[in-house]
Amino acid sequence: MVRHCSPNQGDGPGPVVDTCGQMADPAARADPQVSRSIVSVQLMMRLATDHGLDVVRGLAGSGISAATLMDPQAEIQPQQELKVIENLVAGLPRVPDLGLQAGLRYHLSLYGVWGFALATSPTLRELTDVATRYLDLSFAFIRFDIGLRDQRPTVDLQTDALPPAVRQFVLERDFAAMVNALTEVLPGASLFEAVDFSFAQPAYADAFRRLCGVTPRFGQPDNRVFLRPASLDQPLPQGNALVSRACEDYCRRLLARKREHVGLAARVRQRLLRDPQRMPGIEALAREFNMAPRSLRRRLDEEGTRFRDLTEDVRQSLARDLLRNADLKLDEIAERLGYAEAASFIHAFRRWTGMTPSVFRSTPRSG
Repeated sequence: MVRHCSPNQGDGPGPVVDTCGQMADPAARADPQVSRSIVSVQLMMRLATDHGLDVVRGLAGSGISAATLMDPQAEIQPQQELKVIENLVAGLPRVPDLGLQAGLRYHLSLYGVWGFALATSPTLRELTDVATRYLDLSFAFIRFDIGLRDQRPTVDLQTDALPPAVRQFVLERDFAAMVNALTEVLPGASLFEAVDFSFAQPAYADAFRRLCGVTPRFGQPDNRVFLRPASLDQPLPQGNALVSRACEDYCRRLLARKREHVGLAARVRQRLLRDPQRMPGIEALAREFNMAPRSLRRRLDEEGTRFRDLTEDVRQSLARDLLRNADLKLDEIAERLGYAEAASFIHAFRRWTGMTPSVFRSTPRSG
């Protein structure tokens, strides 16, 4: 799961560590190569036409045809959606709060199984884990860094990878969509302690207060949400650990399919699958790929993943398949996955799924 991480000295410099003092995972980010549903563009084009921008201008240069726009099963690339956003920002300058208006139209039902996994998470802490781990099943473009600052839970909203022309729109849209999701899973709760934005105070600042219950501080060094300390472990009304875990399992498989043929991560995954009993370390793999280990790490980070995450994903996927479909003992499965003993495999599997391999094997299939 994605760790809750924080700078080690409040807001000062220093390595990012998690709440256990270990080096933390990089912020969750949208993968620029993973395809996404057309639904988000459909929603934004309805907003655009409501304000008088026609479909032709809204889709110009995106490579999305009017026919594709009408197909609810269509998949597009993130860059195509960013082009539509660029068209909306350029074509509707008289609507300064366009990003907020867009975000308010995003509801959990739009996200399919990812949204259902969030809605059924037992606590907000578990919801944030699922949300960030499978971010590419949402429509977000900003990166999320969930952690602690001065013992206060925070969500950093990172926009540095976005084109400047659309940065504020996307930030406001994704922030409003995040607030909508939290409001739907925990209606009536007061979750926000403070909100910081790096851009100057806009004329529509009151709209933020009405949305999240606090008046943001504008012109700050970072875009950051401070949550109330007790909120992370507050039970959610629709929380159901078994249903949430089944949804998360589906999310994992769906995202794996989407990433199967994407970039360097796909090549690494295919190499690890070739001989899971003797998976190479990152130095050995870098030599095979004629790359420096640092370059390999950087390239994987740019694709939103890490070498350790890929090895874990490959082992987890193979473990599930072997437990379901092979009549093997646990020590035999452990050996096939490169574990020295069954106990290490059992510990890892429980960390992945929340259950032992034996319980998983006896549980009826879901999804």
